[in-house]
Amino acid sequence: MLIKTVLNNCHRFKSFVFTNVCFMEHQLKQIIRVTIIPRKNAKALCAICKKPAPLYDTLNNRYFEFVPIWGIPVYFFYIMRRVECKTCGIKVEQVPWAIGKYSLTTTYMHYLSSWARHLSWTEVARRFRTTWDKVAAAIEYIVEWGLSNRNIDNITAIGVDEIQWKKGHKYLTLVYQINKDMIRLLWLTRHRTEDSLRQFFEFLGQKRCQLIQFVCSDMWKPYIKVIKEKVKSAIHILDRFHIVSMLNKAIDKVRATEQNKMIADGHEPVLKKSRWCLLKRKENLTEKQDVKLKELLNYNLKSIRAYLLKEDFQGLWDYVSPAWAEKFLNRWCVRVMRSKIEPMKKIVKSIRKHKDLILNWFKAKKMFSSGIVEGLNNKVKLTMRKSYGFRTFKYIEIALYHALGKLPEPEPTHRFF
Repeated sequence: MLIKTVLNNCHRFKSFVFTNVCFMEHQLKQIIRVTIIPRKNAKALCAICKKPAPLYDTLNNRYFEFVPIWGIPVYFFYIMRRVECKTCGIKVEQVPWAIGKYSLTTTYMHYLSSWARHLSWTEVARRFRTTWDKVAAAIEYIVEWGLSNRNIDNITAIGVDEIQWKKGHKYLTLVYQINKDMIRLLWLTRHRTEDSLRQFFEFLGQKRCQLIQFVCSDMWKPYIKVIKEKVKSAIHILDRFHIVSMLNKAIDKVRATEQNKMIADGHEPVLKKSRWCLLKRKENLTEKQDVKLKELLNYNLKSIRAYLLKEDFQGLWDYVSPAWAEKFLNRWCVRVMRSKIEPMKKIVKSIRKHKDLILNWFKAKKMFSSGIVEGLNNKVKLTMRKSYGFRTFKYIEIALYHALGKLPEPEPTHRFF
């Protein structure tokens, strides 16, 4: 079967004809060149308004890279024309296999971007014998098309978080949609300031903001302030993960201080190699860690008391009623304040300050939590790690939208897999 026959069956264009197919050398490599010519009496289209227009003149020939066959690069060869459009003036014609000044066909860009979901951009470029820049351009085109054609109506639940993407306190503010039927990245920008998050709500618009019923975030003050300002009617749910993380940091601080004091006073260092015994969940302890924890529970140490207070706090999440959960939280806070363990007392002050936001999790009937957001953050980190680090914000933005945005894609002429 001839290559021209395959193209006519899988990749046919109205008003254009595949003619000569041959091997040739192009840019110091062997390629398959497919020549395309316009059909007789077929009118050219203006690239701006997409309407038929009379011919003005012809330009130089152009090569458009297509999907390789048997590892051999395939290029479409076409002599571009200009049209004299009544509305737009003299413009280059619109061809159905490419967009603007891209040197790749839209089908090949779609093909490369689909592989980039599974491999790093560098690996995609290596496997298909193209350049990293061309892979990046293909993904950029798919992402731009998806962002301009996605539907952002009827969003009722969002999650807000930040993630470090560069050394030196370089953060990204990320906003996710966490509806039951749609979990995706909605928006991201640099920094984690009030202005960063305020830009998202301005992008969303007042009408869409009024539809938001639930917001999940951590205790970062700029986020709390902007959420209260922009979506007053939404139930703001505080991040469970960060509360538990704060408790673990407090326990670790108590343990380190107490261990150093015991060594300085000449006592037996019973807390040595006990860090993960106190921080891990019971079900995740190894056999040695489980034995070590049982030994430690026989001692009346601040570290052990702090650990028991943390374990007791986990009972909060078992409640269903917000009223009963509040009673439990109040009693627990009183116990901690009486324990005279300073790092734990600092956490109680923060919990009391944000108590209403913590209890909103019960008012939302446990439907939304930061677990969804943390799961998405892990995918963000995986995308950045797989790329071996993007150097510019532009490309990390494109990569994250491509991986997590669940963006619509232009319909290809032929699906390859």
